[in-house]
Amino acid sequence: MNIVCVGAGSMAESMVHGWIQKKILKPEEIAVTNKSDKERLEFLKDEYGVKIVQEEKNELKNADFILLAMKPKDVEAALTSIKDKLSGDAVILSVVAGVSIQTIQKYVGNLPVARAMPNTSAKIGKSATGVAWSRYVSTNQQHDLRNLLSSIGGVTVVEESQLDAVTAVAGSGPAYIYYFAEAMTEAAIQNGLSPGDAKKLVRQTFSGAADMLQHEDFAELRKKVTSPNGTTAAGIAALEKNDFKGIVSQCVEQAAARSQALGREFE
Repeated sequence: MNIVCVGAGSMAESMVHGWIQKKILKPEEIAVTNKSDKERLEFLKDEYGVKIVQEEKNELKNADFILLAMKPKDVEAALTSIKDKLSGDAVILSVVAGVSIQTIQKYVGNLPVARAMPNTSAKIGKSATGVAWSRYVSTNQQHDLRNLLSSIGGVTVVEESQLDAVTAVAGSGPAYIYYFAEAMTEAAIQNGLSPGDAKKLVRQTFSGAADMLQHEDFAELRKKVTSPNGTTAAGIAALEKNDFKGIVSQCVEQAAARSQALGREFE
């Protein structure tokens, strides 16, 4: 299997790292290109052993998958520059937020196109990924897509109309959790812990809680930790007083709305 990554940012790197680490792909089966950052391409080549797409772009002709991983504003230029090199057998797999399958096909024709929204936890094989595909993606290609994406984490097949919500929850979600971890660490330091101990305790708390989430209902887990009139109850009460769920709801709504807006810019 051969993959060409068009775009070489953190998302592409996370996926490449995950595929190589899980031995789904060999480094020589992956080629990378971007708009102009040659230093970035050389870094990926040295770090992972992948190939750099040459000026003739012949690597595109032999690709089974073309991973689109650039910024939304660069999609048109990227697709225009590669469309003449694409074969009808290649699946275009886009991880670009907001840009629809229909928009991509406007530039490349009726090639098989899939949209996925993974997150950077792909780097350690723990991405939460939503995926949708066009009617031109064959059953065998759907199977290959599932295998490719499941090698870097969990995969949920959704309708394309649901991908804005997937983007807001799974794609952007790790940043919300990291931000919460930052806030907990700062609060721990303000309450007397050293920065080192605060970070250590927060990391282990998140790690243990994440493992517990795999086995039990979220609300039940919270209730088991929250004894009446106890310390956890006091903390939860402060969150409720400040409309914690409402804040999270606004966070997801705003992220989803931004994903929709990015899509409208290209319609």
